[in-house]
Amino acid sequence: MPRCFWCNEDPLYMDYHDQEWGVPLRDAQMLFEFLLLEGFQAGLSWITILKKRARYREVMFNFDVQRIANMTDAEIEALMLEPGIIRNRLKLNAARKNAQAWLRLEDPVAFVWSFVGGQPKVNHFKDRSEVPAITPEAEAMSKALKKAGFTFVGPTICYAYMQATGMVMDHTVDCDRYAELSR
Repeated sequence: MPRCFWCNEDPLYMDYHDQEWGVPLRDAQMLFEFLLLEGFQAGLSWITILKKRARYREVMFNFDVQRIANMTDAEIEALMLEPGIIRNRLKLNAARKNAQAWLRLEDPVAFVWSFVGGQPKVNHFKDRSEVPAITPEAEAMSKALKKAGFTFVGPTICYAYMQATGMVMDHTVDCDRYAELSR
């Protein structure tokens, strides 16, 4: 099956590409999970985060936003000893801060989807050279999230978040998923 240029032969990566990436997601908890995972990914490869995702779910209360918002400093310190995740104090503190900010949003699903007008933006890229790292929508999302109190939400992270959650559909035209998701 032809896949996007970024997908390697790792079965975990192929499954993520084939089942999740670019599929419109409107579940608040899953949107929150992806926002945190994208923040954890900053400076690293996405496959690194995918390989640690199951452990993140275990130690981060299955990404329960209320529970993460109420994490104590002692719990964050305990996570710093957890070898199955990225042990970065700034990112772990950001997870708690972002959970608190998420809870302050009146409707987080509508908020994040508002940057694409509530509907997936379907792109028709022919190859990797056309796929941007940042878009005006991602810049606007980043600015609004930061204003709302979020961290680790720069425009590159926001665009990757939009791609992952199907707010934008960036499967390239030579990918088998393109035909299915561009309808």
